[in-house]
Amino acid sequence: MAGKIKNIKWKYYINYIAIAIFTVVFSVMSFTGNLSSSNIYLLEKIAIAVMLSVSLSVVVGFLGELSLGHAGFMCVGAYLGGKASCILEPVLGNGVLTLIISLIAGGVIAALCGIIIGLPALRLKGDYLAIVTLAFGEIVRSLFMNSSDESFGGSLGLNTPRYDKNILYIIAFVLVLLCLAVLQNLIRSKHGRAITSIRDNEIAARATGINVTKYKLAVFTVSSFFAGIAGVLYSYSNFTVQSTKFSYNYSIEILVMVVLGGMGSINGSIIAATLITFLDVKLQTILTGNLAVLQDLFYALVLIILVIYNNAPGLKSFRETNNLKSIFNKIRKPKRDPSRRADDEAKWDRVPTKIEMNEILSVEIQPTSSTVEPDRKENKND
Repeated sequence: MAGKIKNIKWKYYINYIAIAIFTVVFSVMSFTGNLSSSNIYLLEKIAIAVMLSVSLSVVVGFLGELSLGHAGFMCVGAYLGGKASCILEPVLGNGVLTLIISLIAGGVIAALCGIIIGLPALRLKGDYLAIVTLAFGEIVRSLFMNSSDESFGGSLGLNTPRYDKNILYIIAFVLVLLCLAVLQNLIRSKHGRAITSIRDNEIAARATGINVTKYKLAVFTVSSFFAGIAGVLYSYSNFTVQSTKFSYNYSIEILVMVVLGGMGSINGSIIAATLITFLDVKLQTILTGNLAVLQDLFYALVLIILVIYNNAPGLKSFRETNNLKSIFNKIRKPKRDPSRRADDEAKWDRVPTKIEMNEILSVEIQPTSSTVEPDRKENKND
């Protein structure tokens, strides 16, 4: 049992452990009355942002396709999941069952939209795919904006029920763990290796027999599903779902989280989404009145600094020696002291043998008759 635990690759589970500890600590603070409503709302936004950035990271970082329609899939989930909650609330109440049904409805419908858009769009590459996904997001937003007041609220937005604020962020982080479990297991499987091979060289992937269209569509669908779930969480976190929230700028903001976290890095996307959301919310509360115009300036300045730090060739050696991984390795594996070589597990007197070492050293080697006779014969001949 101890050997199995020792063989576990903990680096694959460190994000699960960190998010679980994060959730437990803030849950205790919330139930003891030490967490303000503004911080609870911030935790909800962080959970939604993490789910969006991680789901988009699979498309952009691992599949290698540029998608600018992630806010559109979130919009579908927010409106349709929010509408489902409005319909179910008078019948089932504003409980867990209503929330689960709304999450499934919003996620599945967003995934279906991903399939419908993905079938023709994923035959395109690069900027053309980005333009098509961007157009999808704007079309969806325009449809909900111009809907009737009875259906989706029109330009004023859809009024949705507010779930218990002391519970919703816990459910949101549980869904984040579910999202991580699905996406990370997908990436580390043989299907994940096929997906990354498409990113590296699509022509070579086709030549080896990989069904490129199938994998592209699967990744696009899974990503859309979790974007739809994030949209449903957004509808429960806010009292009103308005189409202006899901504009082109919001898709760019999600993409920035992925890029700053590192292409193909799920842990980086989690950290970047957390920091950017925290910065955005705090700037909204600090910069009020006439200073509100400086929010975008500070936000853009921080992004520029981060981009320069992550990509400047002159800072490469500094990044390699001062990142979290190198610091952790230094703490975990300190330099060996030559004076402590006596504790080496491979020391000769600790190596198990069938014969004791002192017995081997005490054996006297005697010449056998077979080795003596040839010498005698040679002497006789002489």
